[in-house]
Amino acid sequence: MGLTGTALAIDAGNSKTDVALVTADGELLGTARGGGFQPPVVGVGPAVDVLAPLVRSVLDQAGLTGPVGHLSAFLANADLPVEEADLTAEVAGRGWARTVSVRNDTFALLRAGLPDDGEPVGVAVVCGAGINCAGLGRRGAVARFPALGRISGDWGGGSHLADEALWCAARAEDGRGAPTGLARALPAHFGLTTMPELIEALHLRTLPGHRRHELAPLLFAVAASGDPVARGIVVRQAEEIALLAAVALERLGLLGEPAPVVLGGGVLAARHPLLHEQTTRLLSERAPEAVPQVVTAPPVLGAALDTLDRAGAAAGAYGRLRGAWG
Repeated sequence: MGLTGTALAIDAGNSKTDVALVTADGELLGTARGGGFQPPVVGVGPAVDVLAPLVRSVLDQAGLTGPVGHLSAFLANADLPVEEADLTAEVAGRGWARTVSVRNDTFALLRAGLPDDGEPVGVAVVCGAGINCAGLGRRGAVARFPALGRISGDWGGGSHLADEALWCAARAEDGRGAPTGLARALPAHFGLTTMPELIEALHLRTLPGHRRHELAPLLFAVAASGDPVARGIVVRQAEEIALLAAVALERLGLLGEPAPVVLGGGVLAARHPLLHEQTTRLLSERAPEAVPQVVTAPPVLGAALDTLDRAGAAAGAYGRLRGAWG
């Protein structure tokens, strides 16, 4: 099999990176997973360096060497046109593929949730470590958000929810805020007794900062128990998800017709009952024609499907590729 008939698919998020090697017939030849992709923290070159052993791994699994025909990369932190251009140049310079395309990783989730025939039209909201939304409309229309954190108006995602839970728990402990079970549940998770102990451990880094991601699931557990403060945070997250989707649909002129709204990322894929119910209810109010669906397949599937789109693959190739991910 010639290398021109193969393609690399990459989905690189803040917390993990997936690489796959696929053929134009929809055969999955290899997969590899690595750590997070964070060019704002380490720089563009070092961030792309993280991809190199994963690319080598999938090529080795197939007994191949590069370059392949095409590489479709959907990357976190490719939020601005200048960032997409810089990342495209860096990836292309590695010589892994004859042609390279780079887009924000939210589009990989969207592609994974869209049908494999017809015009690609719909909106995706990813709520994982962070939050983002992107959409495609008729005749190539695109809706995007900068997704640069608070400076670009973002609210939510696992990291933000962890901070909100800490904030509410700290204020409940010292009397500035409403009582909440978060004040007991958060320190107890780490074998501590009080919020001051947890605050000190986080501040002095005796508790590694990366363990803060464990707090978001605790928030949902406390919310499920009926705690008003925790429930309020979860409902606020649902409001933001529905708002992002509705605004994107409006920008694309899709509010008045049935259109897919693809929901994914670790927070949404977990389908916490309160978050899922509130999100779908609010979405039905803001965008009554929207058709929400939760996608639990890894977003690298969307990147792989994109390589088939670009290759003009036959219909059967799509089913074969989706079947490879169950």
